[in-house]
Amino acid sequence: MPLKLGPAGVPLSCKGRTIVEGMDDITVLGLDAMEVQTVRTIQPQHFDQYWQAGILSWKSDFEMNMHGPYYAELLGNKRERNRTLSKMETSLQAGKIINARHLTFHVGPYGEYEPGTEANEQVANVMSGIVERVREVWGVEGEEEDYAAFPWVHESEPSLVGIETSGRQELWGTVEEVLEVCNHVEGTVPVLNMGHIHARGHGRLRTSEDYAELFDQARETYGGSTFYCHFAGVEHRMGNALHYTQIKKSDLKFEPFAEYLAEEGDWMDITIISDSPLLEHDAMYMLQHYDKARQRLLEIRARDERRAKLAAQQGIDPEELKKREEEAAAARKGQLIEDSETPAKKVPAKKAVSKGKGSKTTGMISFDESSDEDDVF
Repeated sequence: MPLKLGPAGVPLSCKGRTIVEGMDDITVLGLDAMEVQTVRTIQPQHFDQYWQAGILSWKSDFEMNMHGPYYAELLGNKRERNRTLSKMETSLQAGKIINARHLTFHVGPYGEYEPGTEANEQVANVMSGIVERVREVWGVEGEEEDYAAFPWVHESEPSLVGIETSGRQELWGTVEEVLEVCNHVEGTVPVLNMGHIHARGHGRLRTSEDYAELFDQARETYGGSTFYCHFAGVEHRMGNALHYTQIKKSDLKFEPFAEYLAEEGDWMDITIISDSPLLEHDAMYMLQHYDKARQRLLEIRARDERRAKLAAQQGIDPEELKKREEEAAAARKGQLIEDSETPAKKVPAKKAVSKGKGSKTTGMISFDESSDEDDVF
């Protein structure tokens, strides 16, 4: 399973604040992805940084991604929609320069629409236009141009347009809505923000079975195997996300997700971006827990293989051998508990002999027994 992990932005520990320096630090930390934040506006002077990052990404196996403007009104009136699209256009141009694999966008409030088919169709129409525009920017549509400065344009696929789940009830972007639109619009990918899904579902993601249910739903509705995820701790109330927190301080834990990915995630091509206030620290925390889950899985498989070989040698069923091993382990545990509860036999201490005045000593030191009671050692 291809899994990539990284922070949303330049690492907090990075001494330099440029994107390229951030990429270097992320690689040193053992991570291999980054999301560039263009959540408000993109300044022209940043494009030189983007091009340098694109060159570095193309020459290495480092995955670059980009997040478009946070505030969007794609379901608003014509003026509001065009204003949002004009802000997105800058992100599309920057995405090409930086060699972004995913471009993530929000849809925004329901506006004049009610949740349902009509709103989903409108979002699908808008996203189809965005996908076409991405292909135009990358030079896929129409006549091919010679992009000597952007060699990845000819060797890589255009950026995938990511549609992100939302964390508030008044915003378009439930899991069902996102999966339905992605299923109908080629070139899009669902952006599963686990904090948003958890909050909107009133604490939905608590066990590995919850994640299995989520991705089974995605497999049935979306049909694809490429996923882009955001993960962070989240404070939530009444089905609405309030703000991100570090993972350890949230009721949204990464361990169940790591367990699911290790056991059942082989069919996915997935990128996970840390939105936590701790950025790269929580990204490394997630990587460590994923590695631990993989190691536990390998140990379980090795044990099962050993048991199967022993069972075959003894001519019994592996489950019967497992039962015997468990009974033997329980018996050993019971014996240890019994031994620890058995009082030890007291051995009387030898009393030192005190000699009278003028008598010879035996060379042994005499202690007053009353002082032993106060000796804390």
